[in-house]
Amino acid sequence: MKCPFCNHPESKVVDSRLGKDKDSIRRRRECLGCHKRFTTSERAEDALPLVVKKDGRRETFNRLKIFNGLKKACEKRPIGINLIEKIVNRIELHYQESGEREVKSTEIGERVMEELHRLDGVAYVRFASVYRQFKDIQEFMDELKDLLGNKEETKKK
Repeated sequence: MKCPFCNHPESKVVDSRLGKDKDSIRRRRECLGCHKRFTTSERAEDALPLVVKKDGRRETFNRLKIFNGLKKACEKRPIGINLIEKIVNRIELHYQESGEREVKSTEIGERVMEELHRLDGVAYVRFASVYRQFKDIQEFMDELKDLLGNKEETKKK
């Protein structure tokens, strides 16, 4: 493990703990070169599918992209970072357990939108407006009407 301060290639582990999410290990390390301390987080590498982009390119599944998209959509909303992390964990777990070797990026986007739809209407519309790339105000209004219609149905039940 390279030291983030001096790039020395060796460090020693001072302390190890289970991460808050119970799926990772946080290690406190001390650089053997400059003796500064830093923290690392380790997660077991699971077999995640390749993501097939709209243009046909393939890239590795990246939970950070999902996390950042959710965080941006939930900005200034009453949604804690722990809840966003749980959503990302659910999505990642779904694809780990699916056994699929490839998944379309559009499928991941739709799953994120489902989660946001249940969680918060404003965050959902924010994400949808970027993800679906509305071409005009009418498409945006149709999405809002659909969202409002679903809320009314839920209230009636």
